[in-house]
Amino acid sequence: MSKPHQYLPNSVADVKEKMMDEIGIKSIEDLYADIPDGLRFKGELDVPELHTESEVKENVLSTLHKNTNLRCPPFLGGGVWPHYVPSVVDEVVRRAEFLTSYTPYQPEISQGILQSIFEYQSLICEIAGMSVANASLYDWSTAIGEAALLASRLNHRNTVLVPTFISPKRLSVLKTYVEPAGMKVEMVNYDPETGQMDIEDLKNKVNENTAAVYVENPSYLGFVEEIVNAISEITHDKKSIFVVGVDPISLGILKAPGDYGADIVVGEGQPLGNHMNFGGPLLGIFACNHDNTLIRQMPGRIIGVTEALEDKRRAFVMTLQTREQHIRREKATSNICSNEALCSVASAVYLSLLGPKGLKELGELVTSRTHYAMRKLSELPGVKAPLFTSYHFKEFTVNFKIPYEKVNSNLLLARIQGGLPLKGYYPELGDSALFCVTEMHSKKDIDILVNTLKEVLD
Repeated sequence: MSKPHQYLPNSVADVKEKMMDEIGIKSIEDLYADIPDGLRFKGELDVPELHTESEVKENVLSTLHKNTNLRCPPFLGGGVWPHYVPSVVDEVVRRAEFLTSYTPYQPEISQGILQSIFEYQSLICEIAGMSVANASLYDWSTAIGEAALLASRLNHRNTVLVPTFISPKRLSVLKTYVEPAGMKVEMVNYDPETGQMDIEDLKNKVNENTAAVYVENPSYLGFVEEIVNAISEITHDKKSIFVVGVDPISLGILKAPGDYGADIVVGEGQPLGNHMNFGGPLLGIFACNHDNTLIRQMPGRIIGVTEALEDKRRAFVMTLQTREQHIRREKATSNICSNEALCSVASAVYLSLLGPKGLKELGELVTSRTHYAMRKLSELPGVKAPLFTSYHFKEFTVNFKIPYEKVNSNLLLARIQGGLPLKGYYPELGDSALFCVTEMHSKKDIDILVNTLKEVLD
């Protein structure tokens, strides 16, 4: 940088020289000496000239004006979904005491944020049918990875069995977590008619080396796994850990994983009062049953409640925090640095607002609109919706007689965001896409999608 930058104090030549003298280097390049030469960029960065604040604002606004508004909520799911966030949720999380509370490093003076996390944990346990939840992880993907590592630490096994129709992105993160630890991931086949996990294939693959069996319920493709009791029994017969991934919105109408034997429950908390926010931040749900060996191995933090000795007032405490930043590295269960505290506060407010009855009604509404969309789409010539005969919740596969790329591009021209293309992930499904319908999609929105597709397919 030839001249000082107006926003970077350390770009002043004298300041830079003093800093380099202090740490014993001759140039800024010496800071990057440990980076292989072939990986270092040698040219000049294409950074625009300095602009005034008004010029920057004008440029940003002109760019924003290029955006196109959709005619209806996006039908794209696959990991982040369009759900309604009540205004009170945003009002609570915008309060300074929550918005600025990064993390309770001094628990005894952080009673507010500790209580909000405790409430979140309690609510997650209630809907998942589990005994203990942590203070949340980064997202669903990392929660699966942590669950697999936990299982391996407990039973000293190195294989994780997963369904064929696991989220490809979550599968990628899972492998990133477990393969460096000497573990491997193996797929279990599916029934081609229902999409359900193939029980006979599971029986053949689960053995004394299986650390955990993982299922998603509802599955990544939206169908409900109807044989979870059998999967649980087969898993536990081999003394493996049964891990269930959930969409928490579905737990208003589906049986809680704890009721069919889940040892660990993971999932994505974004639908619980968190906006889509261009794909993040998210929060990973992680809960387990009341087994001391499991609890002691859980990643991240667990907030508890006790009584003050003098006046017997309720006090919130950091019960466990088994991360490497606070204890000896070799005893840490995870290097998770911070739970998604603000996101978990939003989820706690959201679940408190809905209550059991509201969550049930929401699940019924989502199911009703999902099935209406499937029925209307299946009436179109050259369309099959859904591909599988199982019961579906919120997401479903739609197969087209023409290339989906063409279908999707025409939908975008009509200002409709279609489903997620699946051919690159599952070639055997042909020109199919994963569509999502939530409470945000009215009957009118669904009819607009159907009528537009009718024009595209003619």
